[in-house]
Amino acid sequence: MTKDVFQEMSARWPSAVVARVEVGRFTGGLISAKYLANLDSMGQGPKRITCGRKVGYPVNELVAWLRARSEG
Repeated sequence: MTKDVFQEMSARWPSAVVARVEVGRFTGGLISAKYLANLDSMGQGPKRITCGRKVGYPVNELVAWLRARSEG
């Protein structure tokens, strides 16, 4: 069941990248941008890309990271 949820999340997202400020929307509120920024600062977040001061996550990397951290 969990894999189906993640596949659906990535299929519905209109871009190949999720901006950090949009992570809450992408995950349905499960993960906040602030929480992900804190994890990034500790080196525990998903692989990211930056463009100036903006941070984003490739959808496939974010989904893989969420799968690795999920239960059920």
